[in-house]
Amino acid sequence: MKKSSLLLLAASVATTSLLPGCVASKKYDDLRARQAATEQAKTEAERQQRQAVTELKKTTDELTEMRLQNRRLADDSAQTGNALRRTRSLYTQLTDSYDKLLKNSDRAMADKSADYNKVARDLARREAELGELETSLNKSKTAIDKLNADLKVREARMAELEKALAEKDKAVNDLRASVSNALRGFQGTDLEVKMKDGKVYVSLSEKLLFKSGSTKVDPKGQEALKQLATVLQTQPDVNVVVEGHTDNVPIARGTAGLQDNWDLSVLRATEIARLLTVGGIQPERVTASGRAQYIPVAPNDSPANKALNRRTEIILTPKLNELLKILDSNSTSGK
Repeated sequence: MKKSSLLLLAASVATTSLLPGCVASKKYDDLRARQAATEQAKTEAERQQRQAVTELKKTTDELTEMRLQNRRLADDSAQTGNALRRTRSLYTQLTDSYDKLLKNSDRAMADKSADYNKVARDLARREAELGELETSLNKSKTAIDKLNADLKVREARMAELEKALAEKDKAVNDLRASVSNALRGFQGTDLEVKMKDGKVYVSLSEKLLFKSGSTKVDPKGQEALKQLATVLQTQPDVNVVVEGHTDNVPIARGTAGLQDNWDLSVLRATEIARLLTVGGIQPERVTASGRAQYIPVAPNDSPANKALNRRTEIILTPKLNELLKILDSNSTSGK
């Protein structure tokens, strides 16, 4: 379990004993479960992305090596073919010489017996060499045919994998464009839509969503979330992770229902997740997560930077089912 998860668990347990009676322990159990689900979902999505990129690189390297082997075998085959043709030509010449010797008289045969024996030995040797060259050529052709077949299979798998990756990238780009268009009226310093690591990040400032220290979304923020939910209803293959972030300023003593920034970030993320599901997104697609002050986007050394860190990030991740099928198929066929 990651350190952040352990801290959240400890904070939640401590909070259970210190919160007012109106905050039920079940709520904090749910928060801990959702935090664990968030970490697992993010880790799995990142693992899948890395596995896809690693498999593509491995397939490309193997394809390059197979093409190099194919060229080497083709060169060897050409050299073997040339040697075979030279040997056949010499074989023909030796056969002609042999036939001419047979036509000579007995005296000429006797005088040429040494030449005959030499030619016969050369002929036998050349016949043996010819047989070896033909066998080698046949083996080379068989190896080339097999390599070409394997090469075609590898090329087809790589093309399939590249197509799946391209479709995934297109889906992410289309999703980013759809979300940007839907939230066009809110974008600026309070809302940003960007792509990172194959995902779409919708970053909303605290100013757009919450009053200071509050866990209830303001009407303007509710309108932005409503429009985002409308877009995501048309994207059933997109998982949604809501991450709450804070600056490093501790929660004021006596704040009702809150012990520290963990509580604040988790409750804000949960509230936004709830509003998205109310807006029509299936609850099983949404995960709420609180990250407190531990993943800042700027140093907490000025009011402006602290304002940047007080944000909510809605992370949209397309499902990778088709890509995983291809990877599983490649892994199975490679065994």
